[in-house]
Amino acid sequence: MPLIKSAKKKLKQDKKRSSRNLSYEDAYKKELKKIKSKKSSEKSIQSFYSKIDRAAKKNIIHKNKANRLKSRISKLIKHA
Repeated sequence: MPLIKSAKKKLKQDKKRSSRNLSYEDAYKKELKKIKSKKSSEKSIQSFYSKIDRAAKKNIIHKNKANRLKSRISKLIKHA
């Protein structure tokens, strides 16, 4: 456990940030599973894209990873 006041604050901030980051990751991963299970519609694909873009904007995932995920999903849908 941190002893210094600033270290305590940093620990508190880190916990808050990591839980927020986890919620963004969980959101886009759930949408990804929906799409891969062939229960996807145009609405769910748009929802997935927006969740990916939001995660990239908030630096949860890298912007190149976001683009790569979107590209792979569009290929998957196109060939399905």
